[in-house]
Amino acid sequence: MDYKVDFIKNRKKFYFLSLAITVLGLIMLLVSSLNYGVDFRAGTSMDITVGQAVDKAKAEQVFKDAGVEPSVITIGGTSGDRISARFDNILPDATTKKVKDTFLAAFGDKVSQEINTVSPDMAIELRNKAMVAIAIASVAICIYVTIRFEWRFAVASIIAILHDAFVVISFFAIFRFEVNLPFMAAILTTIGYSINDKIVIFDRVRENLRFAKLKTSDDLSNLLNDSIWQTMARNVNTVITVLIAAICLLIFGSESIKLFALAKIIGLTSGAYSSICIAGPLYYYFKNKSIGSKKKVAA
Repeated sequence: MDYKVDFIKNRKKFYFLSLAITVLGLIMLLVSSLNYGVDFRAGTSMDITVGQAVDKAKAEQVFKDAGVEPSVITIGGTSGDRISARFDNILPDATTKKVKDTFLAAFGDKVSQEINTVSPDMAIELRNKAMVAIAIASVAICIYVTIRFEWRFAVASIIAILHDAFVVISFFAIFRFEVNLPFMAAILTTIGYSINDKIVIFDRVRENLRFAKLKTSDDLSNLLNDSIWQTMARNVNTVITVLIAAICLLIFGSESIKLFALAKIIGLTSGAYSSICIAGPLYYYFKNKSIGSKKKVAA
């Protein structure tokens, strides 16, 4: 049969693209690790509302007058009146009080301040628990798919969703975006959306297998391509709907949620890609081996 895109025939091209991204991300992880935020690295975060619009240069000058230098400063709020500052070290109470007094002197008595401090032990505990949560979610999904379908579907699915998670991590490692708890939430939701797309495709593959007589590799290739194209509209429409919401969060959301939205956009795009271009071809690889084995037994 003729297809607009033969996903099984071109599987090596898709593998190469995914491998290139993950290898580049792995190199960045080995060279400079992830850019952990204050959630996963000991330090102090300070959110200050000044009651009037402020630019970044003015905020930096006030911090400098207070004798401190944040590693990251972002301006947010409904009218640009909220300053978020991140410090790589834990600030003593006397220093945070001096910062507040300096901002009061610069902007008046409408200044309010919120401080969060993460100790080294707490940072390590949060990081480890986040990784355990991702691992448990992946294993639970693998068990579910194995029970509902078969082990070949499960192995293809778990490789594909781990691919999606690592693509998001790779982008954040390459471009040095900050990794915090919302980022981990984005990884978990990416896994959820990703497995949903794959189950839709594999469910159609299972239905088509009931009426198919697979004698050759071409028969299996045609069946998988048919299944992917039959579910294409549903998967694309679902992903586009969620992407629109994520893009709106990225454009119109506050600074604290923008990185979450960015991770969701990358994860959704990768999930749609891997469902079509990675999971199906991986299943073809495992299933084709069984067809070859049957031929040898028959011979």
